[in-house]
Parts: sequence; structure tokens; C-alpha cells
Amino acid sequence: MADSLKDLGLLVSQYRERLGLSLREAASASGVPVATFSRVENGRTPDLATFQRLLQWMGESPDRFFSPVERTENTPDAIALSLKSDPALTVEAAKRISEIVRDLYDNLAKPDRRLAVHLRAAKTFNAPALKLLTDVLEEMQEALASSSAK
Repeated sequence: MADSLKDLGLLVSQYRERLGLSLREAASASGVPVATFSRVENGRTPDLATFQRLLQWMGESPDRFFSPVERTENTPDAIALSLKSDPALTVEAAKRISEIVRDLYDNLAKPDRRLAVHLRAAKTFNAPALKLLTDVLEEMQEALASSSAK
């Protein structure tokens, strides 16, 4: 289990005492202003730069203070949440984009399923591409009609 950031002050104090350094000497050695060093030893949470300097001075890893976060949401839900909070999108636009992403994700995330893409989702279906697709579908329809007439 990770130490709490609240434990940082005690850890810093113990390390300083183990080295036999005064507050000023330890502050100088760590590159942290003496007043800030004192506040940390007294339990205040430092800013990120101070936190990094103190850990480097003590030879500690930031991992000691942070537990890995286990992901509980799936990718489409995370994207939908992000889209909902985007101030540039209306609620309806965020919903439509989320639906497109979910459709694509559901079809592409499972390699054993057939690829299916909604035409409304693909910006690549411009006029020339649509004409080509229409021609292919007409050829298929003609082939089916001629084979069933035989």
C-alpha cells in the first residue's frame, strides 16, 4: 500500500535527522527553500516541483505515494463523458459523436466479428466514393437478379 502524502513530512524529517543535517543544511542540499522545507516537515503538502526535489534528494520514487488506478470504465464511455463536457459541442452533437464512436468501437474492437461501418459515420463517403459504392451495389444487384432468373 502506498504511503499517504501526509506521511511525506515525517519521511523528510526522519531522513534529515538520519543524515544529521540542520533544517537549513537539508533545505540547501535538497534545493528547497528553508521555509518551504519546514512547512513540509510540519505536514503541509508541497507543490509538484518541491515534491520532486524532495524525493530526488531522498532517493525515493513517486510511486511510493501513489497507488495504481484501476480502470473501471470502457473507452466509449470515457469518450462520451469527455464529449459531454466539451463546451464547443451541443448536447445533441456530443450524443451523435458518441454514438458513432460506440458503433465503430463495437465493430472494430472484436476481431472475430465482421466489419460494419455506418455510412453516416464515415466522412470518407464523399460524392465520388458514394458513386463508386452505388455502382458496386448495382452490379451486385444485377448479378443476383441474373442468377435468380436462370
